Amino acid sequence: MSIPFFLIIFLILGIIFLFSSPQLSPIPYFPSNKKDLPLIIKALNLKNNQVVFDLGAGDGIVIFEAAKLAFEKRLNTKFFAIEINPILILIMWLRWLFHPNKKNIKIVCDDIFKIDFKRYKLQVTSYTFYLYISPWYLEKIIKNLKLKIKNFTLVSYFYPVPKMKAKKIFEGKNKVFVYSINYS
Repeated sequence: MSIPFFLIIFLILGIIFLFSSPQLSPIPYFPSNKKDLPLIIKALNLKNNQVVFDLGAGDGIVIFEAAKLAFEKRLNTKFFAIEINPILILIMWLRWLFHPNKKNIKIVCDDIFKIDFKRYKLQVTSYTFYLYISPWYLEKIIKNLKLKIKNFTLVSYFYPVPKMKAKKIFEGKNKVFVYSINYS
């Protein structure tokens, strides 16, 4: 067997490890369906002085599409793609290099269950969080968000938040749930 064959096998095993390691990818990677992107963007309700966090951003499909629309509408919306998987971060970084609104997009390597949003010290009027994770993780994330941010909008793709009533539901190939969360 030749060295290139072993190199290919080694690379494949490395990628499998990166996507199956609970430390590097605690949530399996499933990209949001491209057919639902217009609904997801509508649910994000993009506006000036808003920050949008995509928690578990994957390859950044939602953040980059939303940032493109904000750029076209000349909004000063800020976007944060939070991801822990280094392969997906590399993919997002490559996409970022050629994006027209890259000055408003930040790619952050962090654990979505432990992130401290206050460290960003953003002067904005609204926070929006986009999630495409299973219901048992949704509750854990919301609990963390409530401790750090008093008022925010949560957009959940595919899964409703248990024990919460959605403010809006958009129906496409899959559902997009919008929640308004206010705690004083």
